[in-house]
Amino acid sequence: MSGKGIEEAKATGKKTDSFRGLITVSPEDETMTIKTVSTIPFTDQKPGTSGLRKKVSIFKQPNYLENFIQSIFNCLGELNGKTLVFGGDGRYHNKEALQVILKMAAANGLSKALVGQGGILSTPATSCIIRKYHLQGGIILSASHNPGGPEGDFGVKFNVENGGPAPEKITTAFYERSLSIENYKIVEAPDIDLDTLGLSRLGDMDVEIIDPVSDYVELMEILFDFNKLERLFSSGEFSMVYDGMHAVTGPYAKAILIDRLGAPEGTVIHGKPLPDFGGLHPDPNLKYARELVEIMDSEVAPDFGAASDGDGDRNMILGKRFFVTPSDSLAILASKADEIPGYSAGLKGVARSMPTSRAVDKVARHLGIDCYETPTGWKFFGNLLDAGRATLCGEESFGTGSDHIREKDGLWAVLFWLSILAEERSSVEEIVRNHWRKFGRHFYSRHDYEAVDTQKAHELIDHLRQQLPDLRGRHFGNLCVRNADDFEYSDPVDGSVSHHQGIRIFFEDDARIVYRLSGTGTQGATLRVYLEKFEADPEKQGQETQEALAELIKTANEIARIRFFTGRDNPSVIT
Repeated sequence: MSGKGIEEAKATGKKTDSFRGLITVSPEDETMTIKTVSTIPFTDQKPGTSGLRKKVSIFKQPNYLENFIQSIFNCLGELNGKTLVFGGDGRYHNKEALQVILKMAAANGLSKALVGQGGILSTPATSCIIRKYHLQGGIILSASHNPGGPEGDFGVKFNVENGGPAPEKITTAFYERSLSIENYKIVEAPDIDLDTLGLSRLGDMDVEIIDPVSDYVELMEILFDFNKLERLFSSGEFSMVYDGMHAVTGPYAKAILIDRLGAPEGTVIHGKPLPDFGGLHPDPNLKYARELVEIMDSEVAPDFGAASDGDGDRNMILGKRFFVTPSDSLAILASKADEIPGYSAGLKGVARSMPTSRAVDKVARHLGIDCYETPTGWKFFGNLLDAGRATLCGEESFGTGSDHIREKDGLWAVLFWLSILAEERSSVEEIVRNHWRKFGRHFYSRHDYEAVDTQKAHELIDHLRQQLPDLRGRHFGNLCVRNADDFEYSDPVDGSVSHHQGIRIFFEDDARIVYRLSGTGTQGATLRVYLEKFEADPEKQGQETQEALAELIKTANEIARIRFFTGRDNPSVIT
């Protein structure tokens, strides 16, 4: 099916609260009572790469959520005649926040709200629904892979009418409006029953509680050969385990893998969404998905293991005692796309975030298609996908997706891998090693230093920027710097320019170090250090990753003076 065919089918303000809570009743609407609540701005409501993320305790402050939601509605303009979709990953405060947002939507004149049953809707499913029903956008309540619970994180993200995250010019408008907000509107009404499918009214707004899973499953059936996947499971020669991490994808995985494809009960573990994710950290990596990793490292490991994160847009892929880096995964999906019904007509192009390894670049050259390098953040892929310049996109942070929606998609990546396994009847490890033999191996790792003092983290980046003019030609052990810069991206579609997207240092042997500060954390700053080294010789591709990168790791610490600025001898997480 062609790409066209696919698309057709598928720091808080320290103000007093003395002005908060003053209410006037709007007289113009006789069918419901609209309260106009006076408020004053918070100063910290600037969205990051994936919306506004803060601790639950911050979002529960009086008027904090309301201020940000009203700022969104103010920027959207006239809501009469429009339909938006609402849902979230089921984390703590999801349902309570959703009730507030729906009442505000009604007060602001929205004509119809589609809401995932139980307040549940994965990020990929939200994008799917926006595109399928030609909606004007949607609000996703999630902090993605961040921890949940009363002491955890919460988040609000707006997706625009193409189904993708709001671009920077729109999120900037939200923030600027939040700095001048004076009041918000909300209706006085009982809470909506979120658990029963069907149509109801909230003031003058229709509210439809929808099945959060069915539209997404329908789209996956268009892209993948479910009959072939069903035969894979029924053969008795294949087994897998999928870790839902007590996050949003459990119901989706059960509906597809067990109910539709016939995988045995027990294939999906941690499949029930819980407000605190069962005490788990819903980030599908080698540190936080420990139970899955232990299963896949055991003597009786199944053939295939996978996991998704809090809101369902990330994925981790494992074979028996074998981890597939997200960068390698993207490259392999691109190289095998012609085996998949939804992509058999060929790829228009591929795109990766700048810190992601350059493995997919080599596949693109082999296929004779364009490869785009963008800043981190899925929103940067949107223009490329809409313009038909790219079909597959990926980030090293366990996110992979395609033009079927405008978000990364964890379960989609799992089904893509299952389709490759069904076609080739090889192990995960064999598929990866064969890929390395053909295209070379990019030894790759990310070192995260979490909850670093924010000022010190920015001082480290400033220190790096000051060195850039003098780094070329410098030697660090056996490494010689070929070039160094602060990555700048010019969007080839709309011409917009994004500055200061990460410090890149290239070496003569084509090794690379990238430094950047993450925009997804809620406490302090997260310094990410990306390390990459290419090896063409198959005889040298079996080396352990951290060992192969040892000299690069030492050099990265030396150039950035990581221990001096962070006080850390070792990273918090290595992936």
